[in-house]
Amino acid sequence: MKTFILIHGSWHSSWNWHKVIPILESKGHRVIAIDLPGMGRDKTPINEVTFQKSVASICELIDTLDSKVILVGHSKNGIMISQAAEYRSDKIEKLIYLAAYLIPNGKTQSEYSAQDINGVLKPFVTRYPELNAHTLQPEIYKEGLYHDCDETITELAKLLLSHESVESGITALELSEEKYGSVPRFYIECTEDKEVTPFIQRKMYTETVCQKVYQMETSHSPFFSQPEELSSIFCEIATS
Repeated sequence: MKTFILIHGSWHSSWNWHKVIPILESKGHRVIAIDLPGMGRDKTPINEVTFQKSVASICELIDTLDSKVILVGHSKNGIMISQAAEYRSDKIEKLIYLAAYLIPNGKTQSEYSAQDINGVLKPFVTRYPELNAHTLQPEIYKEGLYHDCDETITELAKLLLSHESVESGITALELSEEKYGSVPRFYIECTEDKEVTPFIQRKMYTETVCQKVYQMETSHSPFFSQPEELSSIFCEIATS
């Protein structure tokens, strides 16, 4: 049995993983999907959310567990699992980046996002400077996030997606080879992704080398469109 902690991406929350959790549990694994501060059922005011507070929430969960964990990060919040691995390298067995931002020491997520000029979401992001937050306009959900998913997913997203703090995207990661670098990394590339495009995914996993890179012919959301296949990759990584 392995323990997976699943970290959602921008604007989303733990509901991302509702198809994957029962599959992994049926294989005997323990699975914990969390809502980061200010997201989903977590009621932290969005203007109080910081990168460090979000990373601390992951570390605090890890500290309650009696075994090493496999951390999975989706999309923007690959930055969260990287920084958590720096702080808890002795308690993290592996890192899995799912179409996620894999950013080197001293760099920010926004620096890499700015290079991803073919992503379709940026014109549909609404900013709220007074809250230090942004959100995504619903008219781009289907094309940008869920083009190979059931229509019900888009309808659920219209009810569930929320604001997100922008601070984490402009915070430089602080990573060392001694700690972060000691944790094995794996990358799952989504080759039909229109948010974090294949161009930037490949740039990131080429610059920060992973033990293995997997490809899935999916949108940005394989946990909805191909949960069985995604879970199989998770299980293969768990036993590698």
